[in-house]
Amino acid sequence: MTKIKVLLADDHTLVRNGIRSLLENSADLEIVGEAQNGAEALTKVKELAPDVLLIDIAMPVMTGIEATAQISKLYPETRCLVLSMHHDEDYILKSVEAGAYGYLLKDNTREEMLQAIRSVAVGEKYFGPSVSNVIVASYLQKLKEPETSSAPKKKLSKQEKAVLKFIVEGSNSREIAEKLNLSVRTVDNHRASMMKRLKVKNAVELVRKALDEKLV
Repeated sequence: MTKIKVLLADDHTLVRNGIRSLLENSADLEIVGEAQNGAEALTKVKELAPDVLLIDIAMPVMTGIEATAQISKLYPETRCLVLSMHHDEDYILKSVEAGAYGYLLKDNTREEMLQAIRSVAVGEKYFGPSVSNVIVASYLQKLKEPETSSAPKKKLSKQEKAVLKFIVEGSNSREIAEKLNLSVRTVDNHRASMMKRLKVKNAVELVRKALDEKLV
């Protein structure tokens, strides 16, 4: 069995040790290295080519968001999963815009951390329920603001609307596929098609567009 190679990046040794102890007994994971800041994480990604970089935000020298942005461009085969104590809209949105595949809070359970790593490793986006709630709440607030565009609503098929509804609620591709009795590839194709037609770059922008234009 090919193991998922994971690199840990956090400026606190105790935190890294704690995460390592949570993950190292998982048969499908291998901790290949550690970094104390974003700059070191960038170097270690180049050296070790991990599948997943589990990275904190607030670090010296280079922040996790800055490192994620560079790694996403230079080493796209390494997928960044932000692990943070900050349950803050600005941090969440900036992480996603930088190219993070997911955002996980440090008070989550070991099981959710494992699920997030495994999802991100196969190219799926992962946002825990509480993080998804922050994103949705932010855009629901924008619905209360006056309309600034008179552009007509984009036409979506019935199945696309069903997929989009679950994306807005924070479900990942595998969960949506199970709920709608579709393949994961079909869900991903719907997601990619909607993002292209709605002219958005990532899942966060897709959720915003869906809520702003009342597509679901």
